Amino acid sequence: MHLSALYLYPVKSLAGISVPSASLDALGLVGDRRFLVVDDAGRFLTQRTLPRMALIQTALDATHLTLSVSPSLLPSFSAPSTLRVPRASDPTAPLRSVSVWQSENLEAEDCGDEAADFLSSFLATPCRLVRQGPAFHRPIFKSTAHDGDVVSFADGYPLLVVNESSLADLNDRLIARGSEALSMDRFRPNLVIADAPAFAEDTWPRIKINDAVLRAGGPCARCSMTTVDQATGTFEGPEPLRTLATYRRDATEPTHVNFGQNLIPETKSATLRVGDTVTFP
Repeated sequence: MHLSALYLYPVKSLAGISVPSASLDALGLVGDRRFLVVDDAGRFLTQRTLPRMALIQTALDATHLTLSVSPSLLPSFSAPSTLRVPRASDPTAPLRSVSVWQSENLEAEDCGDEAADFLSSFLATPCRLVRQGPAFHRPIFKSTAHDGDVVSFADGYPLLVVNESSLADLNDRLIARGSEALSMDRFRPNLVIADAPAFAEDTWPRIKINDAVLRAGGPCARCSMTTVDQATGTFEGPEPLRTLATYRRDATEPTHVNFGQNLIPETKSATLRVGDTVTFP
């Protein structure tokens, strides 16, 4: 088995980026979901209600996050097409209390009016961009978490792994039902693993990549975001949830359909590279 792809999502629910390597820390991949879009009440916003978020491209360099919008979308977009925001914490930035699912009163740094105007204009709803800083702390509230396990603005876990063979199995079923095959970006993984049997990831208590040991957090219950075409920013119908529901229902939570495995880093500092061998510790 080997690591065939690595993905970062610098801003939760905006477009992701493929990278050849990534550093690992306690929160997951460095640069992953360290920014968040929130409404006026500080509640997180995602493609579940704003699928157009998929159309905002992201990029990272050593010092800045860049957000950009395709020129083809500019006729309906009055703000500039590109925005740069510092990645580093700003001790003068006002703090906002924000929430992600059951995690309430998270302290995050507001990224300013320019970022808020950029996002609000394109998404056609009032919103602001916030960033993690020294005041941010979010424990993992899951039974598989250990003391000291923390997470960024991700839904619940620092990392998500998807197995190429599992997607191939799903796509075979979709095609048999007269639907089109789906690309990996529908499932927004951080890690993609190749050369493993379909759904073998369900059974892995831990995996090791280089010096990094990653513990299983539990299966990933999929939601309506998997029905958003990441290239068009629109809902595309009931798939893949309809097909997943025929054979991937959770045994203990039958309303859940699972695809992929959540992971928690036991190793808090490491480097992962595409092509790395995946073993069992």
